[in-house]
Amino acid sequence: MRDALARRLTGVGFAFVPGPGMRGQLEAHAPLMDWNRFADSWDDLPVDDYMADKGRYRRRRHAVYIVRDDGKIERQPPQPHYQSIDYNPLNGGIERMFEPIHELVGKGPTMRCILGWCASLFGTMRPHVDWKVEVHQFRIEAHGFLTGQPTPEGMHRDGVDYVLVLLIQRRNIDSGTTMIGDDEQGFFDKFTLTAPFDAALVNDQRVFHGVTEVKAHDPGKPAYRDVLVVTFARHGRAEIRSKA
Repeated sequence: MRDALARRLTGVGFAFVPGPGMRGQLEAHAPLMDWNRFADSWDDLPVDDYMADKGRYRRRRHAVYIVRDDGKIERQPPQPHYQSIDYNPLNGGIERMFEPIHELVGKGPTMRCILGWCASLFGTMRPHVDWKVEVHQFRIEAHGFLTGQPTPEGMHRDGVDYVLVLLIQRRNIDSGTTMIGDDEQGFFDKFTLTAPFDAALVNDQRVFHGVTEVKAHDPGKPAYRDVLVVTFARHGRAEIRSKA
């Protein structure tokens, strides 16, 4: 499957991987021994206070890694997440310092498996590269009849090389459809991450992506969409601009 994914990312620029296949790919790379602790950590995300639209629907944590060409994974000290306004007209242009991903989660088997699997896949397309990797835990909430915005900036590129969006769980949520487009065709495909391990892989040099708003199926109950977003950019590029 890895070679087929690499061909698709090089060709059309994106891939949707259903949960069972994605989980199988990850477990073939390394055991997901702490998956329950990993998934439960989404219950401890602080509210994102940087939202320019004043929304209170997004919670997140953040971490930065360097993944070496030899496969070594090195977590970096906490640092700001920066996006230029060109990539994020809503929240860009400032350094945003988010609470870090918990240490046990950030160095645990599941996180290292995901990062290692991504490096193996992306390395088939760009060999002999050290990667700067940014990892974001996101919870997008819908409160009552108020919707949540997974990508309030709309269709966008992240300014990196490759992106993985991995669904952790959905609870009482409708919509949240991933949209794919490019400069020539505009919007041309869509799919929805609905089950744990459903994944979107994006060649950020080829396509735009965005996610439609989420709303509560039952407005009287908690409603949220939890995803892990991982961006890979060649380490040492003159300008690395990531966006989420």
